[in-house]
Amino acid sequence: MSTEQATINRRGRISGIWFIPLLAFVLGAYMVFHNWMSQGPNIEIEFKTADGLEEGKTKIKYRNVDMGLVNEVRLNESLDGVIATARMDRQAVPLLVKDTGFWVVTARVGLGDISGLDTLLSGAYVELAPGTDDREERTFVALERPPLTPADAPGLRLHLTSNYASSVTAGDTVLYKGYKVGRVETMEFNPSDKLVHYQIFIDAPYQELINSSVRFWDISGVSMKADANGFQVQTGSLETILFGGVTFGVPKGIKEGDKVTKNASFKLYPSYQDILQNPFRYGIYYVVSFNHSLKGLVPGAPVEYRGIKIGNVVRILFREGQAAQMEAGHEGTGAPIPVLLYVEPGRMELADTEASLTIIEKSVRLGVGNGLRASMKRGNLLTGAQYIGLDFYPTAEEASLGTFMEYTTIPTIETGLAQLEEKVLAILNTIDALPLADTVASLNQNLLSLQAILESQSTQQLPKHLDQTIQEIRDAISRLGPNSDTSQTLNSSLLSLNRTLANLESLSGKLSRQPSAVIFPSSPEVDPIPEVSN
Repeated sequence: MSTEQATINRRGRISGIWFIPLLAFVLGAYMVFHNWMSQGPNIEIEFKTADGLEEGKTKIKYRNVDMGLVNEVRLNESLDGVIATARMDRQAVPLLVKDTGFWVVTARVGLGDISGLDTLLSGAYVELAPGTDDREERTFVALERPPLTPADAPGLRLHLTSNYASSVTAGDTVLYKGYKVGRVETMEFNPSDKLVHYQIFIDAPYQELINSSVRFWDISGVSMKADANGFQVQTGSLETILFGGVTFGVPKGIKEGDKVTKNASFKLYPSYQDILQNPFRYGIYYVVSFNHSLKGLVPGAPVEYRGIKIGNVVRILFREGQAAQMEAGHEGTGAPIPVLLYVEPGRMELADTEASLTIIEKSVRLGVGNGLRASMKRGNLLTGAQYIGLDFYPTAEEASLGTFMEYTTIPTIETGLAQLEEKVLAILNTIDALPLADTVASLNQNLLSLQAILESQSTQQLPKHLDQTIQEIRDAISRLGPNSDTSQTLNSSLLSLNRTLANLESLSGKLSRQPSAVIFPSSPEVDPIPEVSN
């Protein structure tokens, strides 16, 4: 009987069942690696409150695409806000720059602003708005309200300032000739400059309407005006009547300006009438000083160059002038009173731009060297209102520009009534300097001497002698009358003289014809016989 033995293969074999955990491990490693490769950085976003934020649930989106997830919410160190830590996807890295914005999207219902209604079902989320800066950032401060215009929207963003808060607020429309071209994005009050600041956005392609000569004004509500032409009512659209709005345009008489860049600053006027009163944006301040009374010169008085209005009187700097006198040690010396002027290049047919200010400064500097002077002139004889006039006076004393506070000063000259008063005062001072007392005393002495002469006996007899002389003259004239003997004798002598002259004339004629008649007797002349014509 034979016995067979089994052959044992000693080489190790991996059982097929191990492929399942191995495949799971590979897939797990791939998923971990893929998750690690797809993850972006952690960022921190500071919010005012945690309203709408939930750890592990609140997503961060851009264009409705998930970009990250909030994984932690905690109070900040000062306990006046919350900080949300979020893990971002790697595709969001290029969007995380210095001016990237974040805000919580929830359902909002307000005047003219209804948004986020879809969050009533899906829940709140954090919206990401990419910035334009090229510097990376990982810490952000969330916006309290969502921006009304995307950061990458085509158009032009501008800055408006106003002296007081009108009915214009964030979300209001911007119109051009009644057509909606943009919106008011933000509104805030700055305590440092005491101005209300607005940020507006003009949609493309309407930004081409904006230039440096454009003026913005409030058209909220209804504007009513009554004048000699009747009762006028001006309104914007129904939306601006209810919620407010801003419009813009170039006022009549102003040239089109240059194109402006983003975030350019403009003033927001209360109405179009306020623009007409002060239609220009750019101007330059000057100071002039006067040594005489400023009665009749008030803020708002015109500044004219040869009758053309170029600006206004801003204020009489009396307090500043007194302070400057005290600082210089000239208190109580009656120093000139400074007056602040505002000159606008646009009133001189120059472009209403900052470059025109340089032209004005150069013109004034050269003009002062050629006799340009400021003077105070009377504008109305009835009211006594006065204004500041600028003109050239070639005979004026040499002067130059100066400074008062931070302003340039223009030399002045006295003209008109002020000049006349100065001349009258000089004449009175000259008269006062004359030795009138000595002159009057000498005159009195001369009068006394004259009175003594008049009272003397010889002077008293002068009328009698004068009467006798006049009588003798009358007697002499009567003796020469036509019936007097003297007159008849004179007439007879004149007749004899006439006959003698006639004889001499006859003799002279004869001698001229017959010169020998003086020696030889001449034959009598035959009377001529007139000829008879056939």
